[in-house]
Amino acid sequence: MTQKVALVTGSSRGIGKATALQLAREGYDLVINYARSKTAALETAAEIEALGRKALVVKANVGDVDKIKKLFEAIKEEFSRLDVFVNNAASGVQRPLMELEESHWDWTMNINSKALLFCAQEAAKLMDQGGKIVSISSLGSIRVIENYTVVGVSKAALEALTRYLAVELAKKNIVVNAVSGGVVDTEALKHFPNRAEMLAESEERTPAGRMVQIEDMVNAIMFLLSDQSSMIRGQTIIVDGGISLLM
Repeated sequence: MTQKVALVTGSSRGIGKATALQLAREGYDLVINYARSKTAALETAAEIEALGRKALVVKANVGDVDKIKKLFEAIKEEFSRLDVFVNNAASGVQRPLMELEESHWDWTMNINSKALLFCAQEAAKLMDQGGKIVSISSLGSIRVIENYTVVGVSKAALEALTRYLAVELAKKNIVVNAVSGGVVDTEALKHFPNRAEMLAESEERTPAGRMVQIEDMVNAIMFLLSDQSSMIRGQTIIVDGGISLLM
């Protein structure tokens, strides 16, 4: 994989960081994207460089199309290509449905859904030899989770868009899929008002006998980025230890 390049949005921490580091171990140069956590992004870049790979750090709120275009201009200037795009950056307002405001909807949909469309458009322009796109979804796209209305809807849109992108980009030899995870105890989960209850329920009810770990998500992402998955297109792979199978 010498000189191959991967972009992981929201890669300063959590699943994004772990994915970026694994890609570096497998020979990719990385584009580390962040919106606020500059220190964490630079730390991630240093870890990647310690593995012998290049790391380009770019600040960009992917909910803003102008910022997306600047992100990809930086990638083109530095690397002139892109082989992998992991659409990981996410945000959202966790409130009861009746408390949601228009600004909450716009913020969440822009970062979680709109970003995939416009990042994929720009990524495809740099994938002259084909490529892979994997997005991170969640069970809120197909199940009702307390205080998760707008995030769940945004993830459902992301999964629908994954199907459309898979078909339309197939002629460019670009493979598009998504990974949906169960409850994973990441930094993002700390923003959930019912975090403790979610963790306890997941621990107790997951048929596999344990919660999903970050490594479980990374393993699924890396499989979808590998040649072994080339005939999997437009799918959302659920990594949840079986909890979504229970009523």
